[in-house]
Amino acid sequence: MQTVEKKSPTVLKRVLVVLISLVAVAVLSIATFTLIPGEKTMFAGKRPANIGIVSGKLAACPSSPNCVSSFSQDAEHQVQPLTYTSSATEAMAKLKEAIESLGKTKIISATDNYLYAEFTSALMGFVDDVEFLVDDGAKVIHVRSASRLGESDLGVNRKRIETIRALLNQL
Repeated sequence: MQTVEKKSPTVLKRVLVVLISLVAVAVLSIATFTLIPGEKTMFAGKRPANIGIVSGKLAACPSSPNCVSSFSQDAEHQVQPLTYTSSATEAMAKLKEAIESLGKTKIISATDNYLYAEFTSALMGFVDDVEFLVDDGAKVIHVRSASRLGESDLGVNRKRIETIRALLNQL
């Protein structure tokens, strides 16, 4: 007759349980940082000091590739301004509507010719600062979209401006 011996959990099983526990804690931490409305994440960074209009322009992009601006002259950072054919007031109203439709956005300040918004990424809560400056004489809205943290944005800022451009063309 054979006897069945019960063995205690192996080291591998113990390690697996610890790893699963660590992953669960990490997922809960990320969810807490990103899903609770109004909470700032550890990846939000601080609002930059160079936000706003200086000498009729938006701030220049830094040398890092995580920024685009319609005032930039180099190909890496340059993006075309948004165009409109309506009044400046109507263009600004449509711009606000387009921004608010994107989600995870917060308009921080807005005047007749300037708008500043923060865009937060869905997963890790990275914050990008996005500015718009209306030039009614040229019928364009100049743009600047910059990541607060990191070196590369994987093209997110450029894609955002092109998404807003497409939304404005639909409104």
